[in-house]
Amino acid sequence: MSQMPQQAALPKCPSCEEPLESGDRFCGACGYDLSAVPARPRDEPTIAMNGTVPAQAPADHGVPRPPAAPPAAPAPPAAPPAAAAWPAPDGPADPEPAHRPADVPGTNSDGSPLSGAPAAPPVPAQDTPVRPSPAEGAPVPPPPPPAAPSTGVRFDRRAQPDGQAADGPAGQPDEYPLQAPDPRVAAEPAEAGSAAAVCVACRAGRVDDDGYCENCGHAQPRERDHMEQECGPLAAVSDRGLRHHRNEDAFGLGTTALPDGSPVSVAVVCDGVSSATRPDEASLAASRAANESLLAALPRGTHPQQAMHDAIVAAAEAVDALAGEPAAARERDPHENAPACTIVGAVVTAGLLVVGWVGDSRAYWVPVDRSAPAARLTEDDSWAAQMVAAGLMGEAEAYADQRAHAITGWLGADAYELEPHTASFKPDRPGVVVVCTDGLWNYAESADEMAGVVPEDAAVRPLHGARVLVGHALDGGGHDNVTVALVPFPAVPQGAGSA
Repeated sequence: MSQMPQQAALPKCPSCEEPLESGDRFCGACGYDLSAVPARPRDEPTIAMNGTVPAQAPADHGVPRPPAAPPAAPAPPAAPPAAAAWPAPDGPADPEPAHRPADVPGTNSDGSPLSGAPAAPPVPAQDTPVRPSPAEGAPVPPPPPPAAPSTGVRFDRRAQPDGQAADGPAGQPDEYPLQAPDPRVAAEPAEAGSAAAVCVACRAGRVDDDGYCENCGHAQPRERDHMEQECGPLAAVSDRGLRHHRNEDAFGLGTTALPDGSPVSVAVVCDGVSSATRPDEASLAASRAANESLLAALPRGTHPQQAMHDAIVAAAEAVDALAGEPAAARERDPHENAPACTIVGAVVTAGLLVVGWVGDSRAYWVPVDRSAPAARLTEDDSWAAQMVAAGLMGEAEAYADQRAHAITGWLGADAYELEPHTASFKPDRPGVVVVCTDGLWNYAESADEMAGVVPEDAAVRPLHGARVLVGHALDGGGHDNVTVALVPFPAVPQGAGSA
């Protein structure tokens, strides 16, 4: 049950020192009105680091002290000066404050005065201080004496140069207010048509280059958290997953034509190496470089397998350029790894399928009618694959080991040696090529498992099929970034050009 707050009982009357009983409102001996006793102030004095207490406000600015003798008749309290008015509290009436709001400089987070009163008039050019005008009929309070200088150190204010006022130049308060965003500034990105420049949380602040709001600090959704692209007959989807804080995968798609006019489709998928620095930049640079190299070489008549080899070399050079430091510097600081990523790509023509890779990203072949078994087209550059190839461990045992996913080949300035792998195939029936990172094949490792999760209409609805595969990985746990591209075989005529 709610109760009104009651005044605490005093041990003795402040006038005649007579003991008081709990709940007394008047002294039983002298009749002194106990309600005139000031309540304990709600604010505490600021203690300087040397232990001294700053000078308090003058007595004529606070609650009147108890008289030495009980008054003959209580006099009505005088109206306080207009400058000392405080906002009305929501609860019961509080005693008059012990100081005026103007005595303590400060601002709220929106830049208004700390007291909530209207902002003070601008300071005139001359140095003569201007005192606020008293209310009509109210006595003019005497000017307060100058406060005694304190030898303590204040840590809640910036240090001021000698001879400069505490409130800073031009009467500005020496505080660190959180300024509200300027609506004119917030409206500029919206007028320019760039919705990404406005915070999705407060809808007012700008978003800086790091992806955080300059007003509220909220992290903005990254563009690469979820990406989808459909390029004619092929499509790709990439997702950050459920455990990683960013998406370190990237892909590139394109269609063009060979010199004889026959169509060709290109898909490149890259996976950033998380143990390296800036893996997201490495995967993006590699996918773009390889995709551009393929789309430029194939129309010139370069054989698809040779074009794939050259594209992987171009991707490696793009990743190497991100290191930005000589080899000697890396040797002095071995903990600063160069950006690195894996790569896998596919080139599909009317009768030829070419894949190329470095690392553990994979490509699978899945027939449309499922009349023939599916197949894995790549071999991992990993510890597990080496153990199996050397006959030291079985495939199940090797991939169950905690070292299974340690890669032995990658793109990056600190790679041991660049060895692009390429292979060409001539399928005898229509199918779809699945180009993916380990974020997908971890949940469908064998070719039969991959064929079981690829939709039957993936060749005619590649974007839908890619979404289904990404959803399968997320339903399985989404422990890694997930990226998959679906390329139908044979290539569907789409005309010359690229996307």
